[in-house]
Amino acid sequence: MLRKALWALVTAVVCLAAPAVMRAQMEYLDVYTVKVKPEKSAEFNALARKVADANRKFNGDHWLATENVYGEGDTFSFVSYREDYASIDKATDVFMGALQKAFGKEGSEKLLHDWENCLISSQSELRRRRLDLSRKAPSDAAGMAKLIGESRMVRTTAVHVRPGRIAEFEATLKELKEAGEKNPYTQPLLVSQGVEGTKGTIFYITSVRSSLGGFDKNPTAKEVLGEEGYKNYQHMSAETVESAESTLRHFSPELSNAPDEIAQVAADFWRPKQTVAAVTPKTKAAAVKAAEVKATAPDKPQR
Repeated sequence: MLRKALWALVTAVVCLAAPAVMRAQMEYLDVYTVKVKPEKSAEFNALARKVADANRKFNGDHWLATENVYGEGDTFSFVSYREDYASIDKATDVFMGALQKAFGKEGSEKLLHDWENCLISSQSELRRRRLDLSRKAPSDAAGMAKLIGESRMVRTTAVHVRPGRIAEFEATLKELKEAGEKNPYTQPLLVSQGVEGTKGTIFYITSVRSSLGGFDKNPTAKEVLGEEGYKNYQHMSAETVESAESTLRHFSPELSNAPDEIAQVAADFWRPKQTVAAVTPKTKAAAVKAAEVKATAPDKPQR
């Protein structure tokens, strides 16, 4: 249970940006998605904030959190970039180190146990980035950080490919990529492929926008491919695609520990300030003393 809860928070949909100190092209997306009990929503959010805050303060892991807007309700995803499988172990170590510095060993175990009790279900996935199939993807970490840092909404379509039809589906995506990159009105599409934790072959096609309005008036596949190309696309899709489902989510900065490269793009969004100032013993004592002085002070004479 502890290990499962740990993965829920160590991993964090989505094709997101890697820190600039790492290679520009990180190989994997480490994704964890949870379905929260409706009656536990407030508790879950409080726990997720605590975990994010601990990792910020004590140099822990980094991830970006999203919450479903359209799709299953009370569903959250946490996504991190990973260089390789070994980097997952390293992320686990720094994550647990941050929690234990913040809450102690027993406190960390209790927090993760409470986290598990908030969930209806959870799923861990490892996805490989497919830049060869992605359209207009930023070529380096700085460009990706800017794209994600300015974004507020994420739409991901999970495409389940029929057995034995992977090569044909990839060829279709490459045709879409080539045609889309020639169109000046298309925006980036980021593709990844499930490699661990999925049933069958799944490709994830993700786009990000600064607002919901950004999804309006985008070129359709028919407009990008043309009449004949679109007919071929429909035929190939019918032959190669088993099913597809789409989710639309918003970023949740208060539940994230965004890498500095992303946070610096829009610090007011990614590093939200506390709206209520903490009351320290000193300030509390001062407030009590002021109240006592006011209570014992003589009333002003009336004119």
